[in-house]
Amino acid sequence: MIELGDKIDGRYRVVSRIAHGGMADVYEGYDIVYKRPVAIKIMRKDMMGSEKNIERFHRECVAAASLNDPNIVKVYGEGTVDGRPYMVNEYVDGRTLRDKLNVVAGHFLSPLEASEIMVQLCSGVSYIHQHGLLHRDIKPDNLFYLPDGSIKIADFGISTPIGDSSSNGDAIAGTVYYTAPEILMGEKARVESDIYSMGIVYYELLTGSVPFDAPTPEEVAVEQIKKHFPEPSKTMPDVSKAIDRIVVRACRKRPEERFRSAEQMKEAILETLKDGNNFKTKRGLLSRIFGFK
Repeated sequence: MIELGDKIDGRYRVVSRIAHGGMADVYEGYDIVYKRPVAIKIMRKDMMGSEKNIERFHRECVAAASLNDPNIVKVYGEGTVDGRPYMVNEYVDGRTLRDKLNVVAGHFLSPLEASEIMVQLCSGVSYIHQHGLLHRDIKPDNLFYLPDGSIKIADFGISTPIGDSSSNGDAIAGTVYYTAPEILMGEKARVESDIYSMGIVYYELLTGSVPFDAPTPEEVAVEQIKKHFPEPSKTMPDVSKAIDRIVVRACRKRPEERFRSAEQMKEAILETLKDGNNFKTKRGLLSRIFGFK
């Protein structure tokens, strides 16, 4: 039993409990060696019966520990406490992008703010890919949004090396809203699969909803595979055609028709940011006639 004030491995003092997640409990801690706050993620006891869960937890630690980028949550170390594996992460003083979407008025962001966030996400994912990994679970819940507007990517629990055939058919329940069609059809995950997930995130930031929704995950999967992808501007007229094109290209059904890299997607977004006309608020017919704001 972890209690506030405990010291883990004689080094990390437990300060408070931050969250009770599906796989692990997360605590705020203090590293008495480096004198800095940390986040301590400890696997829940009821999850320890599955070797797959333990493997996923270890894989997350190993994958993230190999990365060092401003847009990625750093992993400082790992160990075992009370027979349960734990990892020590950079302490992120912020909320997730999901939390931000849940509290903003209308539950969507302006095209400018959404695009600035996406530039950072593309940078972080590009770094991950350049280091030979696929994230495979990109969604607002796994993206921290800091008070200064910066983004940090977290949760590498299902990440795999690029080209790893073990990712075949491994569609994860609960994230089907962001999963690329090829994965849902049992194919191997690839760089373009992460790009598809980024396109879905972009769409959600712009509109406040995912493009495909249905009563069951199975029905969502069918829509991901078969249904025409909607342009964000159909829901939000303030979204420019230039941004529409980026989102739609990222989410093409065929992987080879998407951006070939996260860097290429980032460059496309940066091009739209150069033109202020892409971010002007559009006025309706009545406002143009009568001067309403």
